[in-house]
Amino acid sequence: MSDALMMGVRFALFANLMLIVGLAAFPLYASRSGEGQERDFTAPLRWLCTLGLLVSVAGMAILTASMQGVGLFAIDADMVFSIVRDSDAGTAWLVRIAALAGALAATWWLQRKPGAAGWLIAGTGSIALATLVWSGHAGATEGLAGTIHRASDALHMIAAAVWLGAIAAFLLLLRPGGQPDQRDVDATAQSLDRFARVGTICVIVIAATGLVNGQMIVGVQNIGSSLASPYGQMLLAKLVLFALMLGLAAANRWRLTPALRSAVDNPDKIDETGPASALAAMRRSLAIEALAGLAILALVAWFGMLEPYVAR
Repeated sequence: MSDALMMGVRFALFANLMLIVGLAAFPLYASRSGEGQERDFTAPLRWLCTLGLLVSVAGMAILTASMQGVGLFAIDADMVFSIVRDSDAGTAWLVRIAALAGALAATWWLQRKPGAAGWLIAGTGSIALATLVWSGHAGATEGLAGTIHRASDALHMIAAAVWLGAIAAFLLLLRPGGQPDQRDVDATAQSLDRFARVGTICVIVIAATGLVNGQMIVGVQNIGSSLASPYGQMLLAKLVLFALMLGLAAANRWRLTPALRSAVDNPDKIDETGPASALAAMRRSLAIEALAGLAILALVAWFGMLEPYVAR
């Protein structure tokens, strides 16, 4: 039961912290003043920061119960203080709590100073996200290799957060309801164009750091034989889902975004090619991409708790 609870906490933290980073970063590169779409994510970010604090507290309680070998309701404050004081996971937890508290405080500043507060939330969210490397395989790697592995894993997660957060932001901006406003649709199309550049950088970073992480854990020479293990099979499933997300992102960039822009430039076309139809197609693609991303996070939360493949 404790393993299932810990996996659920890991998934919730991955999703939560990545959304904080991605949603906070989105207006910093995708918005221009005077455009139609409102890109104020204050309320979602505030809820996400609060939820992140609650899930982190729950996670520490579950970790304490597991490490002490007692039931969840049998832990006491001394047990928790011992884990926090004497373990790397405890130190990482303290940093995460402080970073999330800072991000939550910054949400009250977001509407007055969106640029500075956005950078602050994205930065503290990235720190909180990076603490999760101590709960996975990178945290168990020692020496210089461990430092490289943890840095690579942190960059991997931050790049993924920018990508997944952008998907969430577009889904919020493109949510159904009423007739689409041409100015807002045009602003969204421009944001999609701007994200294409940022998304390309994210993909490069994810791929490069993924190779580093894979070499650290499995080794290139062991990739084929690792597929006989549950760890290798889940890693393969992750790569298949990542390829699916790449395909969808490419379709968004080269087919759906131009179609949306064409619909904006020619709003009097029949409905099959009008803005409403273009927006619906974009929403469907983004929703599938988001589901694939969540599935990847579920796999990472799961196989991050498994013993990695060991060559024989």
